[in-house]
Amino acid sequence: MLVTAAKATHAQTRRHNNRLVLQTVYDQSPLSRADITRATNLTATTVSTVVGELLEEGLVEELGVVSTERGKPPTLISLAKDARHIVALDLSRNAFQGSILNLRGEIQYRQQIPLHNRTGDAALALVYSIVDDLLSATSTPLLGIGIGAPGIIDAGTNTIHQAANLGWFDLALGDLLSARYHLHTQVINDNQAVLLAENLFGTYKNSSDLVVVRIGNGIGAAIMCNGQLLHGNGIGEIGHIVVVEGGNRCMCGNEGCLETVASSRAIVKQARELASRHHLCMLNRLVDSPEEITIELVIQAYRAGDLLLEPLVHNLAYHLGSMLAHLVSVVGAPRILLCGSLTEFGPALLHGIQREVQRRSLTGRLTSPQIEVVTLTTALSDLIVMGASATLLANELGLFW
Repeated sequence: MLVTAAKATHAQTRRHNNRLVLQTVYDQSPLSRADITRATNLTATTVSTVVGELLEEGLVEELGVVSTERGKPPTLISLAKDARHIVALDLSRNAFQGSILNLRGEIQYRQQIPLHNRTGDAALALVYSIVDDLLSATSTPLLGIGIGAPGIIDAGTNTIHQAANLGWFDLALGDLLSARYHLHTQVINDNQAVLLAENLFGTYKNSSDLVVVRIGNGIGAAIMCNGQLLHGNGIGEIGHIVVVEGGNRCMCGNEGCLETVASSRAIVKQARELASRHHLCMLNRLVDSPEEITIELVIQAYRAGDLLLEPLVHNLAYHLGSMLAHLVSVVGAPRILLCGSLTEFGPALLHGIQREVQRRSLTGRLTSPQIEVVTLTTALSDLIVMGASATLLANELGLFW
């Protein structure tokens, strides 16, 4: 038993050292072996051994030597970012996006295929088709498959417990893909994928406390506290908190959920009613019938100066700000990043949300949280596949956490 325990301890130490060196190279490359030794506090012998193993695996590469005034010139080590590819999918929108990314989360290839209201097995067949296409598009060794999906997800078992719009309930998507393609698969909630992308690749890299809120067809949040991404049954489903007693019925079955007054569907419904009542509304010049109004047209008319739409955006800011004030009071987040189609309403919406948060939360009155739009890219599907790829980097290579 003592021998087994010793072996286990040795294996754990070796794995820890390997991950520490790789993380250091990932964060700081290019750097020399001596630089790695200083950064990790490992011995020079250990660093040399680990770097040798990583070179054999092809995960790092030698760039050449750096000239110095004295002594042997050191050789610089860097991440071999294209040594592995990751297949990642965003299943959260009306068109599924499939992408191939490298180890830096950089998208090398992407394709989008309209969902066309597919649900159940038909939607699953589309996932298989996209993965098939992606696998044929790269000859680089694969790290695995990352999936960003809507709904309630158990990231531990890679099971989608509920994605009502896709007709998926208790779908073991991770197991299905792993068995079909013999690749490790990670499934994560789409909002959490956005947070990971921003936290690992964006302006607020390695932030220990961060909240991402998606405002579009649906409304949801992902929360990181003390460097830990919060997981759980339905955590972050703020769109289905009741904010209007006796309000309109929500798709979830409740009445008066936040999504019934502050989602893009709700805004389109309100805008259609507004255009029907007011013939001078700019939207009536953009469509033949109010039923043709889309969220993109509402945003276009608002940004073009249609004053009739201002109360609609003010009301949107009120409801979103009120909800975020509660969120701030619970988790004390110093920074909230917004993503999704409704952010296109621009600064007026952001300022309105900020005012409500300051007015309604004690934390907001003392130290106002910073509220802004995601920084990496406004292409939401790109953010989601980047975050989904990060789960593979973490679980397969031990990066990030």
